[in-house]
Amino acid sequence: MRKIIRSLSTESLLLLLFAAPYNFLAYLGGRQLAREHYHHCLSTYFDNVIPLLPWTMIIYWGCYVFWIANYVLGTKYDQSRNNRFIKTHYVGETIAFLLFAFFPTTMSRPVLKGNDFFVTLLRIQYSVDSADNLFPSIHCFASWLCWIGVRRNNRIPKWYQCLSLLLAILICISTLTVKQHVIADIIVSIILAEFSYIIADPPKGEL
Repeated sequence: MRKIIRSLSTESLLLLLFAAPYNFLAYLGGRQLAREHYHHCLSTYFDNVIPLLPWTMIIYWGCYVFWIANYVLGTKYDQSRNNRFIKTHYVGETIAFLLFAFFPTTMSRPVLKGNDFFVTLLRIQYSVDSADNLFPSIHCFASWLCWIGVRRNNRIPKWYQCLSLLLAILICISTLTVKQHVIADIIVSIILAEFSYIIADPPKGEL
């Protein structure tokens, strides 16, 4: 991984390094602007019947390793040769910021019972991340983008492409089973990732 990072161009490396700070700016900025606005609840019957599974916090928090690996791989092996992959991150995060600011959402979280390890992790998550900035889910957007970055790339093994899709799906599911998001958030996040990839400086002939 270190060798791959060293091989990145200066522009690619700078875009990659600023990806996380830009995420925090979009996330916290949207929350600040929406603080006094009405927050919509998009929960449905189907969201309510999804069980709370505290052990899936392993998947929910484990996503960061996946993101780091695939953001580096996606940036390095960007087939368009114009940083399309990492630019998608910025396009998507900017759109997410606008949605956070002008269409804020919220949801009801369950009362946590017990003090086992996974419930404790979930309680920590709830305490540090309030129930807003849900639509879209950055967890799902970034995870789906991680799959976009490696799919159909003949420089990346097929098994890893398949693993990336599986991990992206599991992370999306985990956002529901830890009650951090609702189904609408997930659907919009995937659409956002695909849409952002289309408009983020696409190679000629792909629009």
